[in-house]
Amino acid sequence: MTIMLFGAVGTLICCAIISIGAMQIFEKMDIGPLDIGDYLAIGAIFAATDSVCTLQVLSQDDTPLLYSLVFGEGVVNDATSVVLFNAIQSFDLTNINAVIAWEFVRNFLYLFLTSTMLGVLTGLVSAYIIKKLYFGRHSTDREVALMILMAYLSYMLAELFYLSGILTVFFCGIVMSHYTWHNVTESSRVTTKHAFATLSFVAEIFIFLYVGMDALDIEKWRFVSDSPGTSVAVSSILLCLVMVGRAAFVFPLSFVSNLSKKSPNEKIGFRQQFIIWWAGLMRGAVSMALAYNKFTSAGHTNLRANAIMITSTITVVLFSTVVFGLMTKPLISILLPHPKYQSRSLSFSSDPATPKSVTVPLLGEGQDSLDDLGGRDIPRPSSLRALLTTPTHTVHYYWRKFDNGFMRPMFGGRGFVPFVPGSPTERNPPQNQWH
Repeated sequence: MTIMLFGAVGTLICCAIISIGAMQIFEKMDIGPLDIGDYLAIGAIFAATDSVCTLQVLSQDDTPLLYSLVFGEGVVNDATSVVLFNAIQSFDLTNINAVIAWEFVRNFLYLFLTSTMLGVLTGLVSAYIIKKLYFGRHSTDREVALMILMAYLSYMLAELFYLSGILTVFFCGIVMSHYTWHNVTESSRVTTKHAFATLSFVAEIFIFLYVGMDALDIEKWRFVSDSPGTSVAVSSILLCLVMVGRAAFVFPLSFVSNLSKKSPNEKIGFRQQFIIWWAGLMRGAVSMALAYNKFTSAGHTNLRANAIMITSTITVVLFSTVVFGLMTKPLISILLPHPKYQSRSLSFSSDPATPKSVTVPLLGEGQDSLDDLGGRDIPRPSSLRALLTTPTHTVHYYWRKFDNGFMRPMFGGRGFVPFVPGSPTERNPPQNQWH
């Protein structure tokens, strides 16, 4: 609930504040011809946080709640920003009216829902193929290749149908981790885990190299060199708007989230809210990609406004990454001086201060069936009030019944994959057993 509040609703609030602020201030600075569509695009560009940078400075073992919230928010935030940006690009918003506004909202919801469903569908297809069609069952190479290609297929289909690739891949990954990954042999699981981790690391390094090298492209800087004061002012204003926009949703939405939590240990304290606000101020690859998409179609050196927006985006990305990124860990050590947990394996279960939302996730690593709860069944809501006060537990209960009764018998998953002779997953079990 908190992640969806921050990632979806919070992104829309942040985008609105940045767009309105930029419109009010930039029109008085005479930086060039920008219409309302450009200002809305600026809001979507700078509403996208850099979850890659954030995860580099937060520790899952030291601050598990903060890590989960910021990571989940970052992914949903990126997807929302991209979908919002694509919706803005699809309309001519210079003469906006009620009809165009409704079409804009409808297009945004269409992109969000269809991208999500395409990712889920592709993930289920990959699970069904690997579970039912046993070609390459004993070949780690083929299984790993099939998983990678099916994940890439989801992205290509999203681009083919002009949907959001990042949102499609995200939900495809969720479905593949829940079903497909458990359908392959043990060696394929290990290989897949390391292969994706390696590809992810290389991609992160490439992104940072790209931003760094692009910052040294002299051409765009030479074009705005006649008014360096204006470029610095625009960058400073955008940075301030990012800070204000993030604060405008982190603290109010945290308050709203805390209202639904009974135990004080489950609530997000002010210090944690401050760190969530600070850690999400970094801007990175998504902002850069959206800025180039928007402001280089006519060439960033042809229009002064385009050149200023590109250089300002680079400045904000570099400044926020270096300054905010370097100061995040010292800030955590000052505001949360005792975040350490006893051990990696016990950090989610032994500490009584760990919130229930962390120990009982919707799709937890060790809770892929109701049997994994150690006999502790999720209580069925007895009244409408119980349904409203414990929505996460309610969704979890009914999702497990549906998942175990229909989804996993069809698409596989842990505990629902038939034994295949020669599979390295098994040692010496009898034929036709379920593991």
